[in-house]
Amino acid sequence: MIFPYIINVALVLGACVAFYKVLLRKETLFKVNRYVLMVCLVISFALPLLQIPQEVSLRKASPIVSRQLSVLSAQQVESRQSPNVAQQTSTSKSQQVTSAKQPITNNQQLTTSEFSAVKVFQWLFWTYWFGVILCGASFLFQVVLLIYRAYRRPAIVDGGYRIVEMSGDHPPCSFGNTIFINSEKYDRETYNQILLHEKIHVHQKHTVDILIAEIVLIFQWFNPFAWIYRREIENNLEFLTDDQLMQKKQVDRKTYQLSLVKVAAPYYPLNLTNNYNQSILKKRIAMMNSKRSNLHTAWKYFFLVPVLAFLACLLNEPFATAQLTKPKTTAKQPAIKKEVHNHDLRTEGYWFATIKDDKVNIRFSDEKLDNEDDKSEHSFSGSDFKLSELGTLPRGTSGTFSLSREAGRMDFTGKFDGNSGMGTYKFNADKSYIDYMNKELKDKLDDEDQVTFFLVNIKKDFVSMLKNQGYSNISKDDLIPVAALGIDQAYISSIKNAGFKDVSLENLVSLKALGIDDKYISEIRSAGYKNITTDQLVSFKAQEIDKDYIAKVRQLKGSDIKDGDDDADDIVSFKAMDITEEYINSLKAAGLTNIPNDELVSMKAVGVTPEYIKGWYALGFKDIRAEDFVGMKSQNVTPEFMKSFTDMGYKDIEPENLVAFKALGITPEWVRSFEAAGYRNIDAEQLPALKSQNITPQFIKSFEPLGFKNIDIEEIVSVRAVGVTPDYIKQMRSKGFNYNSLEKYVTLKSLQ
Repeated sequence: MIFPYIINVALVLGACVAFYKVLLRKETLFKVNRYVLMVCLVISFALPLLQIPQEVSLRKASPIVSRQLSVLSAQQVESRQSPNVAQQTSTSKSQQVTSAKQPITNNQQLTTSEFSAVKVFQWLFWTYWFGVILCGASFLFQVVLLIYRAYRRPAIVDGGYRIVEMSGDHPPCSFGNTIFINSEKYDRETYNQILLHEKIHVHQKHTVDILIAEIVLIFQWFNPFAWIYRREIENNLEFLTDDQLMQKKQVDRKTYQLSLVKVAAPYYPLNLTNNYNQSILKKRIAMMNSKRSNLHTAWKYFFLVPVLAFLACLLNEPFATAQLTKPKTTAKQPAIKKEVHNHDLRTEGYWFATIKDDKVNIRFSDEKLDNEDDKSEHSFSGSDFKLSELGTLPRGTSGTFSLSREAGRMDFTGKFDGNSGMGTYKFNADKSYIDYMNKELKDKLDDEDQVTFFLVNIKKDFVSMLKNQGYSNISKDDLIPVAALGIDQAYISSIKNAGFKDVSLENLVSLKALGIDDKYISEIRSAGYKNITTDQLVSFKAQEIDKDYIAKVRQLKGSDIKDGDDDADDIVSFKAMDITEEYINSLKAAGLTNIPNDELVSMKAVGVTPEYIKGWYALGFKDIRAEDFVGMKSQNVTPEFMKSFTDMGYKDIEPENLVAFKALGITPEWVRSFEAAGYRNIDAEQLPALKSQNITPQFIKSFEPLGFKNIDIEEIVSVRAVGVTPDYIKQMRSKGFNYNSLEKYVTLKSLQ
């Protein structure tokens, strides 16, 4: 179905935008961020289509998780209940065989709740596609309007650019290779800077990014994260353009920033254009003046991989990797065919039971189970019942027995041989009970819900108790896990008395499932967390954090310690990454001391070990900071890699240079190729620029026939950046531009 896919796309997109805003938005690696943003868009639509092996999937349970969880936990509740047991007379052997041959079918008529659900689904279906049509029509209208403006108005053709003269207060913008601008509004210097800015947009094809983001919005119009994502793409393109413009020698930073203030306008042009507007003006100026990101922060980008892997395991449909055995059939017992996708508990089907001590574990299925080793994909998790609840069990010969509860009665037909038994079951709901639940709950029970309520043994007075505790709007999916976990009035009161007056049923389930009680809450508060939240409590308990561990971590943190609630996230991070005193001492023993606490978490996350540190120190590289080790380890930079460059003469090379070398694929062999061309002792800071621009010795040599020899490294980088080539120089010379300086050709090219 398309709805689960669209929702999964929305969730992945939301995770990607959250990852970007938390870790990457403030980084000045704008070109890398551009690629990350676009790749994440593609991944958001592709990832939900992948199937995940069942062994690693987090969707091993039934699609309706709460029902299956409730059945798993029902045994804890039922041990405290004493329902009435009704005996039934045994049937003859011939009647048993006849009933076994009769296929079990479900009620074919839609219940009222099912009919309502179909109506709601149809309404959502048509609403979604109506939104898609509206957004698609808006998109096409903007494209047509921009093309009309581009070719209807007067234009100046400047190389590969078309400059369209506009009128009025429309701010400058670009679309494709067309730049829209009102030249009468600006002085010559501002006008030239605007053109340089928009030409970078055109040259780097930023319109493609905007178009892709707009197409995503057509199908994700309901998703607020998609709109945020589109804005972040546009913002990053502006940051990237500003950054590249600042690298041009003819552009003064302060003058350009003043031009931005002059040009920015509150008028918002069409969404499909790269444009000036004042909504992000402060951010752009702040980014231009911010500290440049070091390449050792590149490790942040690699954390996207585990985030996406987790989402795939959580959301994607699992598939079994093991070969399934084909159900056995006999002449007397034909296999009952059911649709594989429906794993809900049915009102009738098969059962298989085992007796242990005073309890009977009954497993339910919509296919016949031949024995206890049968792993039918239609089999559901079993529930434990007291032997006394079921009365006299038929042994040796076929018979009947039943189990009665408030929700109804389940009749079993079959027999036990020793401690094992099997047969068929049928559930009959109690009408007055169902009417009561449908009245008290905000959604109505279907057949599968009724069976689940029966197995969990949810009673009327339990619902009444929850109502008295202030939970007036209870859903069936909230009620099932609350009842299954045995959350009673005493537990609710204890949590509320501990200060959580407005605790929700969902939070109660999380607290109870992890065994969080008033004693544990008091213990954590006594450790200094006076304002701890339920979410933080769940994180603490899930990581097995207690008062002693908190004290131990605070002792480890030493001078960086924070008071009270402020260091809750640090405590969880230390526990999650298993940062122990032994780990810290092992780093100190290796020679790395005074490690900031936040760097400890990063070091453990990327796998910095004492052996890794010792390897560097053994080769004489001892002035390396903790954050440098993080960056180098994330790129798998080894001491041997460093030594290969120091042997070439790079004695004072910085770790961040090594990270850049590794990320860009700079090797000693690549550097030697420049030495062979006469470029010796190239500064380490210049090597990444050469590699990122894909400059080779052959490229430099290609300018020699034109009279340009011994070209400076910085000059050749600017030549490559603006696209000056030998063919371009020949073309310009044929037009009368006979310069003896490459710098002049760079200026000429940048102005075109």
